[in-house]
Amino acid sequence: MLNVVALMGRLVYEPELKTTPSGINVCSFRVAVDRSFTRQGEERKADFIDIVAWRQTAEFVCKYFQKGSVIAIEGSLQTTSYQDKNGNNRTKVEVVASNVSFCGSKAAERAVVKDFDQQTANHVQEAKVAQSAPQKPQNVPEYSQGSADDFSVIDDSEDLPF
Repeated sequence: MLNVVALMGRLVYEPELKTTPSGINVCSFRVAVDRSFTRQGEERKADFIDIVAWRQTAEFVCKYFQKGSVIAIEGSLQTTSYQDKNGNNRTKVEVVASNVSFCGSKAAERAVVKDFDQQTANHVQEAKVAQSAPQKPQNVPEYSQGSADDFSVIDDSEDLPF
């Protein structure tokens, strides 16, 4: 059977590292994942997916990610049945993360967009200046075409050796 999940989204809240009584690190967090479609006139909706990471993966998430971080997750789907405090049977579905990766952050995205916008504005300004004042080429090397004597004929009449 195949049970593989791949998600990319933003952390909804700060991840918190906990330790089980047997000393194993665990981190549970939630990721908001945008749906790939929208209905006309509506904003894009998001699904909120519960994730659990164990051991070194849990430590990594808690050390390097915070609320709002964009994260890529690979893992498997797991269901857990339990009784709530009122005695009702419940089922929880979550992704058990086997691998997590950086995908950027809000601040980094803003910085990249701002830098891109500034570079674009600079290029547009430079293009306007270049169009208004054409310049003569300076120190451009002269190229010449070679002659047919620079090439030799290869005898390909024999069969190839392979």
